[in-house]
Amino acid sequence: MEATVPDERPSAEGPATFREVFAQHEFRAVFVAGALSWVGDYVAKAAVTLLVYQQTRSVALSAAAFAVSFLPWLLGGPVLAALAERYPYRKVMVACDVIRMLLMLLIAIPNLPYQAVLVLIFAATLANPPSQAAKSALMPQMLTGDRLVLGLSLNSSVGQAAQVIGYVFGAAVASIDPVVALLFNAATFGLSALLVRLGVRDRPASMNPAHRSHLLQETREGFAIVFRTPVLRAIAVLVFSAMLFSIVPEGLAAAWANEGAKGDLSRGAAQAVIMVANPVGFVLGGLLVSRLFGPARRMKLMRPLAVLAPLVLVPALFDPSPLVVALLAALCGFAVAGMLPMANGLFVQALPNGFRARAFGVMATGVQVIQGVAVLVTGLLAERFPIPVVVGLWSAAGVVLMGVAALRWPDRQTMDDAIAAATAANAQPPQEPASPAKDDTEAGTPEPRSGDGHRRHAVT
Repeated sequence: MEATVPDERPSAEGPATFREVFAQHEFRAVFVAGALSWVGDYVAKAAVTLLVYQQTRSVALSAAAFAVSFLPWLLGGPVLAALAERYPYRKVMVACDVIRMLLMLLIAIPNLPYQAVLVLIFAATLANPPSQAAKSALMPQMLTGDRLVLGLSLNSSVGQAAQVIGYVFGAAVASIDPVVALLFNAATFGLSALLVRLGVRDRPASMNPAHRSHLLQETREGFAIVFRTPVLRAIAVLVFSAMLFSIVPEGLAAAWANEGAKGDLSRGAAQAVIMVANPVGFVLGGLLVSRLFGPARRMKLMRPLAVLAPLVLVPALFDPSPLVVALLAALCGFAVAGMLPMANGLFVQALPNGFRARAFGVMATGVQVIQGVAVLVTGLLAERFPIPVVVGLWSAAGVVLMGVAALRWPDRQTMDDAIAAATAANAQPPQEPASPAKDDTEAGTPEPRSGDGHRRHAVT
């Protein structure tokens, strides 16, 4: 199994290096493929939004074209992610990329009615949950020990960087011709499928067909192992709490910039710097903390960083300039990214093989829902109260919440026991299930309520 004691001991002496991680050829293929498809995704979002607006001149429909990409996670993310457990991860990733490539080519057909565009973009995003779940579950099969933690950090960071690059590049290209941007996205999916097909070793599905039950039952088991396992539940609470407040400056950036632009910045520039600040801070925090500190030190830093993340946003109460707001948002992103890779690594190592994709679906859906709720609630509050007051008090509540989560964080021995239990379960040879009602995890893995770790994050 990938999370073995020999892998962990050397990594405790110092952090893994970028060279060690990129020396793994399968990780290189998955990393480049993911970067391509992410950039293409954000380019397509900018293009589709503009394409619908050009056809309809409706802000609401243009916003709907942007928001539709989140619907698959909200409507059935865990169920769609559970599909990835039934088939080889490489096959799932390649199939999803090919499907999205073909649908993007259809969307690029000139003069396609906007209704058809919305339907096709929704169909394309249905492939996101199983594709991302398969990629997430594949990671610990490629990397081990602290290399896994650094690999997860690199993936998170490139996702944030792709958001900035994709939106900027997409807006520029789409302003000239949205069809070119959509064709670019189709090409990135095609290249991604090729890289994964040629660069990743074929492995059998983690779930034996004999262990399959109803898809909804398998999804329920994913929720059960996350929220009934103390270590995994603690990690889920930490991750969800972080998402609850870190997204707020970005979500309120447009209104904040228009209501409180100060100094030499225009309203558009003020909105831009606030929106990109958190992703930029996230990239820097994920790379620097994972690279500069070894696993033992990062473990000690997790709780302080968890409290620091909302704490740095509390000064928003004093209505600072947009540049200061951007700095606070960047510091928040830095702190969140500093703790998430370690949390992700612990989650993966404490998770039985047969639950990885399903757990990712649970975590990713939770992140999407919580971020949406946070922006919605703070937006409604900002209708009645000044935005700086709303953000400052919301963040102060976040300090309290993260403080409670930090105090209830499992001790090192509990973490080690959960990882050891999952490692032992993953090392067991396949067995036939005793009855149809038994958990359809990978053969030999215990049922979710057994307390064996199931650790898989999806950050977004």
